[in-house]
Amino acid sequence: MTPAEDSACCPSERKTDWLLLICGSIVALGYAAHLAIAPGVLPDKIWQFSQAIFEFLNIMWWGLALGIIFVGILNRVPRELVMGVLGRKDGLGGILRATGAGLLLDLCSHGILLVGMKLYERGASLGQTMAFLIASPWNSISLTIILVALVGIKWTLTFIALSGVIAIASGMIFEKLVAGGTLPGNTHRVQMGKPVEFWKELKSQVSGIQWSPSLLWNILVEGFAESRMILRWVFLGIVLAGLIRVSMSSDTFSAYFGPTLFGLAMTLIATTIIEVCSEGSSPIAADLLTRAAAPGNAFTFLMAGAATDYTEIMGLKERTGSWKIAFFLPLVTVPQVLLLGYILNMMG
Repeated sequence: MTPAEDSACCPSERKTDWLLLICGSIVALGYAAHLAIAPGVLPDKIWQFSQAIFEFLNIMWWGLALGIIFVGILNRVPRELVMGVLGRKDGLGGILRATGAGLLLDLCSHGILLVGMKLYERGASLGQTMAFLIASPWNSISLTIILVALVGIKWTLTFIALSGVIAIASGMIFEKLVAGGTLPGNTHRVQMGKPVEFWKELKSQVSGIQWSPSLLWNILVEGFAESRMILRWVFLGIVLAGLIRVSMSSDTFSAYFGPTLFGLAMTLIATTIIEVCSEGSSPIAADLLTRAAAPGNAFTFLMAGAATDYTEIMGLKERTGSWKIAFFLPLVTVPQVLLLGYILNMMG
């Protein structure tokens, strides 16, 4: 990992990860308290908080475990292989390939920004870059498994499909904006190197694996080590979701974040204000779906959080040199997210 990649989202191994340590300790203490202490001993609010942590972990533990395993596996997949999915095609073909590449990479939303900007530097079109960034934040394999544990396979697949629709539509819109001169194109476009033959390279990588007990053990160890960036945000999300449960009754929560236009607007405001990485948004989104009965709000919280993230907006500005490109990210994506969120609420 280069110094540039050593971000607040992906902490350096040389430093103490205080967010992971503090949030992990709170979650562990809350879970243990609910197991070991009888009801009525602790103050009501603390007991409710420990109960929320207990329920969340009981639901998502297997998703976390499988996620760690997949992180270990994907850690051994060369990033160039994933980048090679983009190829050289412009138009819809290139956008589809960029969306597919975004779904394959197992990184948090801030980590995916670093990769997306590297793709832009290597010559990916603006449309491809945007499709990659929009498809990626919470669609990694590990996070998808966690989301399945929280909201079920039906809603997870629905959210993934709709996020893909937004990524593809937004990518095409950005291509049109560049073609029409509204936005500047990528000046690095001519610097694209030789594309990777994806399936040939994938077959070569798989055939070269020498399976052994030590390899499997190393995958588990590496998966746990590399999952720190996932666990730190998941634990923060659990803590925040627990605090929301303590501070808002089910009736109040449904009144503010229910399946109404007001609830959708409140969700957009909340996800814009709350600076939580993609992994941390999952427990809160699950509560929006289950407690507030608002699947559209859950989808909005997941998608709009990344689209309105100031880190992503500033990162785009710095790397592309254009404020217009940076601000067009939320301008293009948020209306689509709200429209689909509204439709999901009406259907749900």
